Amino acid sequence: MMETLYLLIPISVVLVFLIGIAFWWSLRNGQFDDLEGPAYRILMDDDRSRPVSPAGDAPDKSPDAKAEHAGDGSPVTNRSGS
Repeated sequence: MMETLYLLIPISVVLVFLIGIAFWWSLRNGQFDDLEGPAYRILMDDDRSRPVSPAGDAPDKSPDAKAEHAGDGSPVTNRSGS
């Protein structure tokens, strides 16, 4: 019986030491920083409209780049009889 304890006690001390090192490493490397935040962030849908940016931030749209469209979305054709 004592021979078994001579073997199990050092093994358990080494095991506790290794688990302590693994736990310390995980704390130092941020493994326990935020466990629930990313899971909840997926569910937080931002349905609000984005604020309108100032006129200086708008991309430059020249009249040549704009396509004229009728109210139904189709391109406007020359409607004068010529």
